[in-house]
Amino acid sequence: MTQVQDSERRPGASETLAVTAEHTIARIQLPLPLPDLTVVNAYAVGTDAGVTLIDPGWATAESEAALIDGMHALGYDVSDVRQILVTHAHWDHYTQALKWRDALGIELMLGAEERHSISAFDALAGVHPNQVPVLRRAGAPALAAAVAALRWEPYEQGMPFAAPDRWLQDGDIIDAGGVSITARATPGHTRGHMVFEISDMAFTGDHLLPRITPSVAFERAPEKLPLRSFLRSLQLFLDLPDARMLPAHGDTGHHTRRRAQELLDHHRERLSIIADLITSGATTAFEVATRMRWTRRDRTLAELETVHQMTAVLEVQAHLDLLVTQELLRVDESGDVSTFTVS
Repeated sequence: MTQVQDSERRPGASETLAVTAEHTIARIQLPLPLPDLTVVNAYAVGTDAGVTLIDPGWATAESEAALIDGMHALGYDVSDVRQILVTHAHWDHYTQALKWRDALGIELMLGAEERHSISAFDALAGVHPNQVPVLRRAGAPALAAAVAALRWEPYEQGMPFAAPDRWLQDGDIIDAGGVSITARATPGHTRGHMVFEISDMAFTGDHLLPRITPSVAFERAPEKLPLRSFLRSLQLFLDLPDARMLPAHGDTGHHTRRRAQELLDHHRERLSIIADLITSGATTAFEVATRMRWTRRDRTLAELETVHQMTAVLEVQAHLDLLVTQELLRVDESGDVSTFTVS
């Protein structure tokens, strides 16, 4: 087993994580065109029957070349890929998988609940169309207008986005050529997010990340209480045997149980802070968000970029909605803006 620090890696570099008589597991870091998130981890599970790819990245020429180079370094070719698993349908995980499915006929699998956002994509206009009315109800009309005015970046245009060959359900077993991969439904970050397990390793996608708290605000067709689902999915990893985390972003030296507990503690603290701010006089998600500090640099809401302001307000909204279901807060939705008071 080889351990290499992230700072030593470069996009396209491959890192062997585990070797057994039955399989080899390796990571290939791929470049992303995003300004804030520059690398995604793809994983290759190699057996005598071929390769299963997990989260093969964004469909750009640079990323595809890095993926092929990384596979060559491991002794594989594209023709060795027998199937592709994707943890969720965000473009930095899913679009290259679709490209290879369509061009090469490789079987593609995705969590069944992702069908909501995939179906909604063709029906909804704009970059974040679902988020705009939610921001208005959150008491942030100016931010809603700014989000509505966003346009697709060049690297976002023309991305493939369609249904997979096979929808996965919780508990499905995928045959990786004599090696079994178990699919675990982990809704929250997206409705159909899946974590894939092989023995004591878990490909955690964006559900468990070593340094980032996953957002629940980017869905095209979100469920009603995504934060509740996310917390339940975190609890799942306190109940399951501990496993080594193989996340979509960040290093691979962490374990599922500890990180799940850290994220649960983080959200419990956030719920308490947000409830206290309602108690002290804030009444809307926007008002609460403006009184909080964001990122590790403790920035105000106004200091954030438009999309990060959007996710901050919608994260607060998700916490407020959960506090209402817990009967700690009351919500009045009779007007154009949802207002909250202590129950």
